[in-house]
Amino acid sequence: MDKQELMRLLAELIEESKVGLLATVDADGRPHIRWMVPALLRGRTGSLYTVSAPDAPKIVHLDGHPAVEWIIQTRAIHRVINLRGRMYAVDNPALRNEVLETMGRRLTAFWKQSADTSAFVVLETVLEEAAYYLPMKGVRFVVPLAE
Repeated sequence: MDKQELMRLLAELIEESKVGLLATVDADGRPHIRWMVPALLRGRTGSLYTVSAPDAPKIVHLDGHPAVEWIIQTRAIHRVINLRGRMYAVDNPALRNEVLETMGRRLTAFWKQSADTSAFVVLETVLEEAAYYLPMKGVRFVVPLAE
């Protein structure tokens, strides 16, 4: 399996599941896992995007430990992708607009939790490695994604 095939499968899983689990690590080395809405952007291969409130604890986690892991899977858990990379908060108005256009309709829960819908940051995960699992078949592919 090559990088292009893995990214195609990732796009399929995101389209099907609409959510993923994101793990960060705090200053004490404790992991924190939460549901997030991920997106891939056309022309920006090698990165995964999401949004966050600027004052969310994960932002503080990323300042000290930018290494993260995502899990994106089908509801039946018959296809699973684990992604490792480094996540950064990106302050770029053009990127904010592009992310909002791509995933805005899927952010209902985020908008309900955020008092100020204009205050959000884009989080970019620069992907380094992926593992694609087919648990029912006992198959696992590991694909390096770093450029």
